[in-house]
Amino acid sequence: FTFLCEFTFLCEFTFLCEFTFLWEFTFLCEFTFFCEFTFLCLFQTELDESQIDAGFKSLFRQLAGEDMEISATELQTILNRIMTKHKDLKTDGFGPDSCRTMINLMDTDGSGKLGLTEFHVLWEKIKRYLTIFRKFDLDKSGTMSSYEMRMALEAAGFKLTNHLFQLIILRYTEADLAVDFDNFVTCLVRLETMFKTFKTLDTDADGVIQLNFFQWISLTMFA
Repeated sequence: FTFLCEFTFLCEFTFLCEFTFLWEFTFLCEFTFFCEFTFLCLFQTELDESQIDAGFKSLFRQLAGEDMEISATELQTILNRIMTKHKDLKTDGFGPDSCRTMINLMDTDGSGKLGLTEFHVLWEKIKRYLTIFRKFDLDKSGTMSSYEMRMALEAAGFKLTNHLFQLIILRYTEADLAVDFDNFVTCLVRLETMFKTFKTLDTDADGVIQLNFFQWISLTMFA
């Protein structure tokens, strides 16, 4: 995947004779990331409400409250409450940034919250992540080593270069160089978000997108 980012800088020079020149410098920067990704319906969010069973609808009503939507704060509370029931998983809890990222990925109507169908899709994703995590936690430590993490990412559909994988390990491991469950989920959600965004922007499907400076900032700040 190649990112073509155009950076434009406006520089103003004022000389003693009070002539002012406004110069515009434009730099076209090409960022190339070698990464293979298999789309395993990870981004599928099209779901009709009639496909959701009554039990899940009832659970959602209890969790969402009167507005029938789940905010990032509510999602954080829900996930951390669930994690306390899984004693085999080591985690220090989901943070607000992780929960906001999940909502950004699943929020199809732009409300900033998750409705019934959006929450259902996220719920199924997390269940799938949990299955993958347990399958590749080979020593049953409740965390993942770098070796286990690579296999888990590939099972989730991501085949990364060694360089990208090393960056992920540096970002998501704890002090003991292990990846706990909340970091595992956060990593997968962020990867999905970036691939989903790229796929949306790559309108001609040529593997190249061009962004101006402010688009680049928006993507990197809020992805």
